[in-house]
Amino acid sequence: MASLISCPHCGPRPKEEFGIRGAAVLRPAADAAPEDWFAYVYLRDNPRGRLAEYWHHASGCRRWLVVERDTATHEIHSVRDAAARGDAA
Repeated sequence: MASLISCPHCGPRPKEEFGIRGAAVLRPAADAAPEDWFAYVYLRDNPRGRLAEYWHHASGCRRWLVVERDTATHEIHSVRDAAARGDAA
């Protein structure tokens, strides 16, 4: 059985409709220190367990979502619109 992602706009959809874009971390302010921008652009954590990620529903509503999933089991814990947090990717 295919894995389904429950899009808040389209309902349950196959995971193949989505693209994962990485951890959902907030972008530094425009006037942030160069070290903050370096860390944001180049440094990535690779945690085992729950992680919030940006997913793009490319074959559906084309909205950016924040999906919280377990990186070890791939279980989806929550899905919300990224714009609701004000940080669409």
